[in-house]
Amino acid sequence: MSLVMPPVDAAAVARQCEIAAGLRAIVPDGVICTERELKPYESDGLTAYRQPPLVVVLPCSTEQVSQVLAYCHREGIKVVPRGAGTSLSGGALPLADGVLLGLARMNKVLEIDYLDRVAVVQPGVTNLAVTEAVEGQGFYYAPDPSSQIACTIGGNVAENSGGVHCLKYGLTTNNVLGVELVLADGEIVRLSGRELEPAGLDLLGVVVGSEGLLGVVTEVTVRILPVPEAARAILLGFPTTASAGDCVAEIIAEGIIPAGMEMMDKPATHAAEAFVHAGYPLDVEALLIVEVDGPPIECDLLLEKIAEIASAYGVTTARVSANEEERMTFWAGRKAAFPAVGRLAPDYYCMDGTIPRGRLSEVLERMAGMSEHYGLQVANVFHAGDGNLHPLILYDANKPGELQRAEDFGADILRMCVEVGGVLTGEHGVGVEKRDLMPVMFSEVDLAHQQRIKCAFDPDLRLNPGKVFPQLRRCAELGRMHIHHGALPHPELPRF
Repeated sequence: MSLVMPPVDAAAVARQCEIAAGLRAIVPDGVICTERELKPYESDGLTAYRQPPLVVVLPCSTEQVSQVLAYCHREGIKVVPRGAGTSLSGGALPLADGVLLGLARMNKVLEIDYLDRVAVVQPGVTNLAVTEAVEGQGFYYAPDPSSQIACTIGGNVAENSGGVHCLKYGLTTNNVLGVELVLADGEIVRLSGRELEPAGLDLLGVVVGSEGLLGVVTEVTVRILPVPEAARAILLGFPTTASAGDCVAEIIAEGIIPAGMEMMDKPATHAAEAFVHAGYPLDVEALLIVEVDGPPIECDLLLEKIAEIASAYGVTTARVSANEEERMTFWAGRKAAFPAVGRLAPDYYCMDGTIPRGRLSEVLERMAGMSEHYGLQVANVFHAGDGNLHPLILYDANKPGELQRAEDFGADILRMCVEVGGVLTGEHGVGVEKRDLMPVMFSEVDLAHQQRIKCAFDPDLRLNPGKVFPQLRRCAELGRMHIHHGALPHPELPRF
């Protein structure tokens, strides 16, 4: 039997070569356009969806980014910014007819000012590298996503990333003081700087968490903090997830703000223990890791109060870290929970939604019912202190229909988050994953107002199109408030 190959689109190939040549004139050593070389860029952390880009360009400087965007603006080419590609919401999913602008080569720490307690870094610097650059002087960078060894500061800004210590120290938005931003037409602007309260509109607050829709970040000024005098963690094991959830709410209600407070259910705990050997108890249904920091006497007092509260909620295991090594081991298991759960099933779908802390036990019970309804197991790992859930839905993509069931299960979880007073995302962003669920949380008027902000920054709608908005409205139509007309349909997402 002969294999019939699809015809080559000569016009498309010619266009690709033309764009690649135009970009090579700007970045001579950083343009990728062969099928084999494009393969690593076809998806981000949401690997169920894959699409090779038309061309990849890897600039080394703000000036090159500016020239690339100016060229794409003149030629009417769409652009998808990309950091390390760790996004779990499809935020860096490429376009078949667009340029993927990778920022990994812009990876320098430009300045450290210990007096002002700031560091100025390029977007390709990894999250952990900021702490490594300043820890010799007793400082660190507080936001610490689980992917901090790989994820970059530019991507953290795009998604407003958090981490296990965001409860006390805040998300990326609370730790970024200023950015350098290149707009869609190549114009370079600076938003805020080192001052604590800049004058004028809070455009920095608009850009952090904007998922690459408004501009490309090429420099970030971050806040660095002195390492606390002491830090200690306690492991708390509970007989039910409901009792653990109620304990979380009570700790916060008592006015205690831990540095971090994380929760894992039994499947996640077992997977993490087998992966890291952190010494987790295996006879509990839910495990809390609570960390406090500050002066040693304060840590001792807070740990005592937390243990008392946990006792009232039926805690069966309570173990305080004896030293720094053990504290770090406690966290190593939690931070490795995502890859560890990969041992439980061929595939898993990582969700991200946020709920009020007081509804935690109710949500976990309802999630258990959904798991039974869809016939798919779920392992729960989440930032319990701020109600940011990360259910990991286990499935096998090789079994027909299981991926669709996993996605339907995830959508129901997110609808429930909104129903109980929460939101669709805590730190992973909307991307393409939650795009079609935006009307669950926002009205058409809400979405139109949000897109007006995009139109102010990117009137031609060429930066990361297809993300966040369920329908892309033409800017002229938005200006006339005819929100029922002029919608641009999104293409069918390419699935793996």
